[in-house]
Order: sequence, then C-alpha cells, then structure tokens
Amino acid sequence: MFDPSLFVEIRKRAGNEVFDSLNVELIQSVSKKEDQKHNRKGTDKTNNAPKNKGKMQADATVADQYITYPTDNGILNQSRKQCEKFIDKLYDLSGKEGQKPRTYRRKMDKAYLDYSKKKKKREATYLKMTRKLLECINRDIKQINNMLDVFESKGSRFPLNHSEQRMFWIINTAYTQQKLMYVTKTHSCTDRIVSIFQPHVRPIPRGKTKAQIEFGSKLGVSLDKGFARINTFSWDAYHEGDDLMKQVESYKELHGHYPELVQVDKIYATRENRMWLAERNIRITAVPLGRRKGKETETYYQKQKRRKEAAERNHIEGKFGQGENGYNLNEIRARLKNTSESCVACIFFIMNLILYEKGCIFDSILESINSTGIKIMERVAHLMMRFIPKQAYLNRKLKVDYLLR
Repeated sequence: MFDPSLFVEIRKRAGNEVFDSLNVELIQSVSKKEDQKHNRKGTDKTNNAPKNKGKMQADATVADQYITYPTDNGILNQSRKQCEKFIDKLYDLSGKEGQKPRTYRRKMDKAYLDYSKKKKKREATYLKMTRKLLECINRDIKQINNMLDVFESKGSRFPLNHSEQRMFWIINTAYTQQKLMYVTKTHSCTDRIVSIFQPHVRPIPRGKTKAQIEFGSKLGVSLDKGFARINTFSWDAYHEGDDLMKQVESYKELHGHYPELVQVDKIYATRENRMWLAERNIRITAVPLGRRKGKETETYYQKQKRRKEAAERNHIEGKFGQGENGYNLNEIRARLKNTSESCVACIFFIMNLILYEKGCIFDSILESINSTGIKIMERVAHLMMRFIPKQAYLNRKLKVDYLLR
C-alpha cells in the first residue's frame, strides 16, 4: 500500500550524504576516462604525483528557511500563545477542578495588536511591550509547572506528549534568551532561537545590500565542470575560508589530482590558504600580497587571461541564482532539520542532473549529425533561406554556399 507519509520517510533518510554520493557518480561518469588518461600520462617531478589539471570554483551561500521574519516581540508573542494552549489542555485534563489560572489573553491580544499596527515604534514602546510579554510568559511557565506537579503528585500519566514537551523546552530556552537580552540591553546571544517552530535555524550574517542577516543553513559549495557539490552543510555561522582545503582535497579524491586553478572570492585568500595552495602548485584568483613591483608589466595575453579566470568565478554565482529563481533555494518550506537538509541537497542534485542530461542530448545530436552526413546541414540551410527575403537571400547565398563546402 502507498502511504502519503512515504515521501516524508524518504526525505528523512535521504540526506546530504546520499545526494552527495549521487553527485560524485555524475561527475565521475563525465570525467572518469579523461582523468585516468591524465593520471597515466605523466607525473610531477617534485612530488611524483599527477600534474595539476582543471579548475574549481568555490563559494558559500545561505538556503533561507521559509519563516516569518523574526523579531523579539514576535517570538515572545508566539511563545505566549503556545503557553496558553498548554494551560487550556492541562486544565481540561484535570477535570476542570478549581479555578482556571489567569492568562490575561484578551488584554494581551489587544495590546499586541495595537503595538503591531504602529508604523513607527519608539524604543520606549518596544521595551514596554517586551516587558509585558516577558511577564506573561514567566507567569504562564510557573502555572504550567504547578499544574504538572499536581499530575505528578496524583501519580497520573504525564499529560504532555513528546512534541509538546519539546515545544515547552523551546519556549523556556527562548524566554531565557530574550530575558537576558532585555536585561543586558543587547540584541544578540549565543545559539539564538529565531523560530520556536524551527529552533535549529540560526541568524547568519552575510553583509548583502538587500539583507544583512539571513536565516537558514549555510552551505559551502564547490563547482566542478559545472556540477555543484555541497562540501559543508552547517546551521551555524562560520568562516567559509576554512572550507577551501577540504574542497580541494575532495577534488583530488574524486579526480586523482589537484586542480590547476582555484577560482574563489577574496575571503578565501587567507595567508594560511595561500601557503597551503602554493605548496601544491595550485594557483588562486587573488591579488598577491605585498607591494606591487612597478617594473613588472602584464602583457596583453596575461591581462586577458587574468580577467577571464576572475570572471569564470561567476559561474558558481549563476548556479546559486539558478537554485533560487528556479527551485526556491531561498524558500525552503520543510520544517524539520533533516527534511530541510534533504530538500536543499535534492535541489543541487536536480540541477546537476539537468546539466548531465543536456550534455547527453548534445552528444547524441553530434552523433546523429556525423552518421547522416552533411546533407542534413544543407537541408536545414536551404529551409532557412525560404524565410529570408529575396534580396537578403542573394546577399547571403555566397556565404551559405561557402559554409556548406
């Protein structure tokens, strides 16, 4: 029997590692013969290893989760409403004995609605609303703990299920963080929770014009012959320059040799990375350190080559744009941590699969043209001439005849 939850189980089991192995198979199927030929051809005299060959692009991006833009008071208000639901459930399970604990939900709903409708919120208004929400959550947490103690004293079964216990723990953690930031008058803390429904999501500073901070998973991606691999999948912010060595070693493990050129952003060009690449005779698209020598001048060929290599780094930016515009890489709608990782990894695998399919179709077209001969090209050219006016046809007839010789 086919069950609707089957896809959920597949997403939980097929994570980043499974899709990365599939990406490796795709890359090997394209470059295996060429790599074997190159590795047998000759070795470097210095280290008795295959010569460096190929180019590798690397960069980092953020796969944004599809969540409400987090604000401190918004998180507190969501926590307050969840606590009120717990109080309602515990009171019903207790048989509605005694007086129901007060939550002042109507007053708080009206106060928060008035606060949220204000276009310009002064700092005093913001702090006043924060204080009210913190007081409400603190009172609700104490009441929930007291009601749970009553169930324990009676020897009854614990009334909250696993997901509700997890949510109550998340609310306690979020309240502690918000209370700390309110007292210390700061807006950041370690392992800050930005969504009580997805507590694994963290704020990641990116420094972009449209968004200084993004909320999702940070990916360290390398591009090899147009195929993308996720080398680092992290839910916490980190320095992407530390990924370079691991990405280059992954390239060697896949191809059997190091790349000749590494095309990366300036943030990857640290002293440690430069020294590590220089020891392996790997070039990097970065300006050399130190003062430039005035006597050395670049030739026209060297200048064009340097500009071309620097511009080729944009290929990986285009890959990110393809994922965001075509496959919603910037709006991951999965809620669980492992299913979100599966969705992100699946997007990159699909893009690689489409690239692989295009290459196969192009090869089949070339084979068909070689098998049927040049007559197909002649027929296509003469059919195209029918749609061109007579004067243009007479002007281009000689060119077409020359090309078909």
